[in-house]
Amino acid sequence: MIEIINLHKKFGKLTVLDGLDLKIKKGGIFAILGPNGSGKTTLIKCLLGMVIPDRGDILLEGKSVLHAAAYRNNINYLPQIANFPSNLTVTELINMVKNLRPKPADEKPLVELFGLRPFLKKKLGNLSGGTKQKVNLLLTFMFDSDLIILDEPTTGLDPIALIHLKETIQQEKEKGKTILITTHIMSFVDEMADEIVFLLDGKIYFKGSVQQLKEQTHESNLEYAIAHLISKQDA
Repeated sequence: MIEIINLHKKFGKLTVLDGLDLKIKKGGIFAILGPNGSGKTTLIKCLLGMVIPDRGDILLEGKSVLHAAAYRNNINYLPQIANFPSNLTVTELINMVKNLRPKPADEKPLVELFGLRPFLKKKLGNLSGGTKQKVNLLLTFMFDSDLIILDEPTTGLDPIALIHLKETIQQEKEKGKTILITTHIMSFVDEMADEIVFLLDGKIYFKGSVQQLKEQTHESNLEYAIAHLISKQDA
């Protein structure tokens, strides 16, 4: 579904992506991991068209996304920070986003799932961080798209909301969707991810299953396996 070919990106003298090559098949949950500054956020922004690479190409279903726009309508994106207009109510925000995208949306099941009904008429500026994240999730999943990108989706969620998030992601996977997740919560990755893509210094140092990484590093714990991978590359 996604093919990234020899992708390069610099910001000034800082090299963020350094000839990155990556193929991600259609369907499944893929965790894009790496320490701060590894290039994962820039990679996601290139895929979304928010950052233009210096060299290379990104193919989605065999077609280049560079200097294109229509392909974005088939992507659901959850930004890391739920930065909403504080003067809007939750209902007003939902309706605004629905009007911005030329495809059907179904928010009602998600309102019930994440317990948002009591907050629909409240101003976004008065909501807690966790409730804003639930609204963020609703805005992401209320559209039916083939590619879903989730940037730190667990931020601020209570245990019940986290369970519902996991169930929602699994349901989307069962529909054949491709889900890309960036997170620092290794227990979430261990439980959810079909494959890991590990970035360091703008390059891919590992691509495979959680079990393969554990076997490669001789670690039974994913956090230790990731730490082992980083320390090995540093050495």
